Amino acid sequence: MKPERANCSSRRIVFLLLFVLAALFTRPTAGSPPQNNSKEELLVLAGEMGHPGGRLVVALRAEPKTLNPLIALDAPSREVIGAMQADLVHINRATQLTEPALAKSWKISPDGLRYTLVLRSGLKFSDGYPLDADDVLFTFRVYLDEKVHAPQRDLLLFDGKPLSLRKTDSQTIVFQLPKPYGVAERMFDGWAILPKHLLEKPYEEGKIAQLGALATRPNEWAGLGPFRLKEYVAGQRLVLERNPYFWKADEKGNRLPYLNELVFLFVPSADAQVLRFQSGETDVISRLGAENFSVLSRQEGNYTMVDAGPGFEYNFLFFNLSDPTEKTPAEIVQRQKWFREAKFRQAVSAAIDREAIVRLVYQGRGAPLWGLVTPGNRRWQDEKLPHPPRSLDRARTLLKEAGFSWTSASDGEITLLDSGGKPVEFSVVTSSSNADRAKMATLIQDDLKQLGMRVAVVPLEFRSLLDRVTQTKEYDACVLGMVSPDADPNVDVNVWLSRGGTHLWNPSQAHPATPWEAEIDRLIDEQMYARTFEQRKKLYDRAQELLREYQPMIFLASPDILTGAKKSVGNFRPAVLEPYVLWNVEQLYLKNDAVNATR
Repeated sequence: MKPERANCSSRRIVFLLLFVLAALFTRPTAGSPPQNNSKEELLVLAGEMGHPGGRLVVALRAEPKTLNPLIALDAPSREVIGAMQADLVHINRATQLTEPALAKSWKISPDGLRYTLVLRSGLKFSDGYPLDADDVLFTFRVYLDEKVHAPQRDLLLFDGKPLSLRKTDSQTIVFQLPKPYGVAERMFDGWAILPKHLLEKPYEEGKIAQLGALATRPNEWAGLGPFRLKEYVAGQRLVLERNPYFWKADEKGNRLPYLNELVFLFVPSADAQVLRFQSGETDVISRLGAENFSVLSRQEGNYTMVDAGPGFEYNFLFFNLSDPTEKTPAEIVQRQKWFREAKFRQAVSAAIDREAIVRLVYQGRGAPLWGLVTPGNRRWQDEKLPHPPRSLDRARTLLKEAGFSWTSASDGEITLLDSGGKPVEFSVVTSSSNADRAKMATLIQDDLKQLGMRVAVVPLEFRSLLDRVTQTKEYDACVLGMVSPDADPNVDVNVWLSRGGTHLWNPSQAHPATPWEAEIDRLIDEQMYARTFEQRKKLYDRAQELLREYQPMIFLASPDILTGAKKSVGNFRPAVLEPYVLWNVEQLYLKNDAVNATR
């Protein structure tokens, strides 16, 4: 009996050991991605076939502030994040049309209130974890959370009501809108889908906005873009490496991207960026000023310069029309009386030589503007909007009608006086780091001097400038610029609407300050929800005409998109929408000699 009991015990021990070993080998270790046996539905891209390998080096004017798409506001951060993240539906920066992305298909209900998106099967984040509908639900939950303060949140609100979403299975998400939305599927571009497995816990702890520092360890950050984090050297560079799980392929079935690495160098000035490009340290260059573009064009050797044509940047002058507070200096309140007079603003507009701005600031590589929509956005331009030439006579007539007069000094210099006999003197603030806008302000200063106005140009550090305009409101006038990220006008609604934070001449109003602002609000709100392009265009044109009539923003000029690349860079096709040269970064490649040189 004893030997028999011993054998039974031995068998039980062996069985337990086998069970434990089996559990160890079959159970995922902590942090390892779960298995996803679904077949990958890769998106196949047409175009020139490239060669795998090599690194592409790009210069950024400043270090990115963050890798976190929830809080990114600066251009360098957006450019880096764009290479690391992906959206549900993508706006092709070359065609400006929507195309499938993470969502392989979508369907809109007849009433325009319900959007059903179907995800591609078998897709993974850059750390190997599978993507499914729960990641999408988590992403929009975070964007909609007021406590996160995501700058994009307003785009998910319709008359103040948020959209809602639910999943019907692991690959299908239904978005329910409170009202039909004229933008349609374009609204899904630009929303980086977040990895729930990495970010849910910090989100629940209220720490998600603190994540995404450049020094984040690569295994703590993941996205769905063509590249993932590899290395950060403070003050010098950020290195991204190829995402082996990226969900796009070329027509031969080769998984993209072609490049092994994408390197962002931190180069503090435009001139320094040009020197790095000339010396061969960087491979592509964009956001060039006209002067540097001309210099590089005359010296073309192993690189090619491309003027992609009119972009979506609009530069403008605006006056401080915000309501004064107890803290507002008395002299600003006094000058605001001039600025609130529509004929004063119209006179200033009539006196500005826009053609000279294009000629002297952009060396002819740009276009004069009389409205918010640039020539690069042909579909939404208002053909009825007048483009009057500069006219000092017209300006003087308007000022006279508004009660202004002139006096002459013994030396013949004229001075414009208001109805109380006070000389018209004010300052124009602009960014000290933007040479083009500083030149514009100086040209405006000279134009208005011919009307007897004394204008001082005050360069400010950009953050100080924004603080003056949006917070303290202690300024007279400002020259600034913005870039529309899409051809559809709804991306600029915060500029138009009186309640918008970038309604710069008087931001974030509780109620429209003037009847014409209330009318613009009505028109823009209506076009947001109109069902056809023709309806939206008619409403949007009328809003442009009101803006032209009352001139709260005096539009100046729009530059061409000026870029360049080494001749060894394949598939280089700059676009007029951001990011200008990296919009197709997954298809960029280095020709054979260049690949060998970087190995």
